[in-house]
Amino acid sequence: MKLTTLAASLTIAALAGFSTQTIAADADAAAALFKKNDCSKCHSIDKSKKGPALKKIAAKYKGKADGQASIVKSITSGAKVKLDDGSEEEHKIIDTKDQAALKNLADWVLAQ
Repeated sequence: MKLTTLAASLTIAALAGFSTQTIAADADAAAALFKKNDCSKCHSIDKSKKGPALKKIAAKYKGKADGQASIVKSITSGAKVKLDDGSEEEHKIIDTKDQAALKNLADWVLAQ
Protein backbone atom coordinates (compact mmCIF):
# COMPACT_ATOMS: atom_id res chain seq x y z
CA MET A 1 0.00 0.00 0.00
CA LYS A 2 2.80 2.46 0.84
CA LEU A 3 4.59 1.76 -2.44
CA THR A 4 1.37 2.48 -4.32
CA THR A 5 0.96 5.77 -2.44
CA LEU A 6 4.54 6.75 -3.27
CA ALA A 7 4.02 5.95 -6.95
CA ALA A 8 0.80 7.96 -7.00
CA SER A 9 2.51 10.92 -5.32
CA LEU A 10 5.35 10.88 -7.84
CA THR A 11 2.89 10.73 -10.71
CA ILE A 12 0.92 13.67 -9.33
CA ALA A 13 4.13 15.65 -8.83
CA ALA A 14 5.18 14.95 -12.41
CA LEU A 15 1.80 16.03 -13.74
CA ALA A 16 1.91 19.17 -11.62
CA GLY A 17 5.09 20.24 -13.42
CA PHE A 18 7.69 19.24 -10.88
CA SER A 19 10.87 17.97 -12.42
CA THR A 20 13.14 15.14 -11.47
CA GLN A 21 16.12 16.78 -13.17
CA THR A 22 19.44 15.21 -12.43
CA ILE A 23 22.48 17.13 -11.32
CA ALA A 24 25.31 17.28 -13.84
CA ALA A 25 27.03 13.93 -13.85
CA ASP A 26 30.37 15.57 -14.54
CA ALA A 27 30.67 19.07 -13.08
CA ASP A 28 34.36 19.30 -14.06
CA ALA A 29 33.57 18.62 -17.73
CA ALA A 30 30.71 21.14 -17.69
CA ALA A 31 32.90 23.82 -16.08
CA ALA A 32 35.65 23.10 -18.64
CA LEU A 33 33.20 23.50 -21.55
CA PHE A 34 31.88 26.71 -19.95
CA LYS A 35 35.45 28.04 -19.70
CA LYS A 36 36.50 26.84 -23.18
CA ASN A 37 33.60 28.73 -24.76
CA ASP A 38 34.29 31.95 -22.80
CA CYS A 39 30.85 31.82 -21.16
CA SER A 40 32.33 33.60 -18.15
CA LYS A 41 32.73 36.67 -20.34
CA CYS A 42 28.96 37.26 -19.93
CA HIS A 43 27.95 34.95 -17.06
CA SER A 44 29.15 34.14 -13.56
CA ILE A 45 27.69 31.75 -11.05
CA ASP A 46 26.18 34.27 -8.67
CA LYS A 47 26.56 37.77 -10.16
CA SER A 48 25.00 39.27 -13.26
CA LYS A 49 27.46 40.50 -15.85
CA LYS A 50 26.47 41.21 -19.43
CA GLY A 51 24.14 38.22 -19.09
CA PRO A 52 22.32 36.79 -16.07
CA ALA A 53 24.03 34.86 -13.31
CA LEU A 54 23.79 31.09 -13.59
CA LYS A 55 21.85 31.04 -10.32
CA LYS A 56 19.25 33.32 -11.92
CA ILE A 57 19.01 31.05 -14.97
CA ALA A 58 18.68 28.00 -12.71
CA ALA A 59 15.91 29.71 -10.72
CA LYS A 60 14.06 30.55 -13.94
CA TYR A 61 13.94 26.89 -14.97
CA LYS A 62 13.65 25.32 -11.51
CA GLY A 63 10.96 22.64 -11.48
CA LYS A 64 10.28 22.93 -15.22
CA ALA A 65 10.41 19.67 -17.13
CA ASP A 66 11.81 21.44 -20.20
CA GLY A 67 14.53 23.35 -18.34
CA GLN A 68 17.41 21.31 -19.70
CA ALA A 69 16.05 21.42 -23.26
CA SER A 70 15.47 25.17 -23.04
CA ILE A 71 19.05 25.81 -21.95
CA VAL A 72 20.47 23.50 -24.63
CA LYS A 73 18.40 25.34 -27.25
CA SER A 74 19.62 28.70 -25.96
CA ILE A 75 23.29 27.71 -26.14
CA THR A 76 23.08 25.99 -29.53
CA SER A 77 20.68 28.04 -31.66
CA GLY A 78 22.32 31.47 -31.69
CA ALA A 79 18.95 33.03 -30.93
CA LYS A 80 18.72 36.65 -29.83
CA VAL A 81 18.76 37.10 -26.07
CA LYS A 82 17.99 40.10 -23.91
CA LEU A 83 20.95 41.27 -21.90
CA ASP A 84 20.72 42.69 -18.41
CA ASP A 85 21.22 46.21 -19.78
CA GLY A 86 18.10 45.83 -21.98
CA SER A 87 19.95 45.40 -25.27
CA GLU A 88 19.77 42.29 -27.45
CA GLU A 89 22.38 40.20 -29.20
CA GLU A 90 22.76 36.72 -30.61
CA HIS A 91 23.80 34.22 -27.97
CA LYS A 92 27.13 32.58 -28.73
CA ILE A 93 26.80 28.99 -29.90
CA ILE A 94 28.67 26.46 -27.76
CA ASP A 95 31.43 24.85 -29.81
CA THR A 96 30.44 21.19 -29.58
CA LYS A 97 27.97 18.90 -31.30
CA ASP A 98 28.16 16.36 -28.45
CA GLN A 99 24.59 16.21 -27.12
CA ALA A 100 25.71 14.52 -23.91
CA ALA A 101 28.17 17.36 -23.22
CA LEU A 102 25.50 19.98 -23.96
CA LYS A 103 22.99 18.28 -21.64
CA ASN A 104 25.67 17.95 -18.98
CA LEU A 105 26.40 21.69 -19.25
CA ALA A 106 22.68 22.48 -19.00
CA ASP A 107 22.34 20.23 -15.94
CA TRP A 108 25.35 21.96 -14.36
CA VAL A 109 23.72 25.35 -14.91
CA LEU A 110 20.47 24.05 -13.40
CA ALA A 111 22.39 22.80 -10.36
CA GLN A 112 23.68 26.28 -9.49
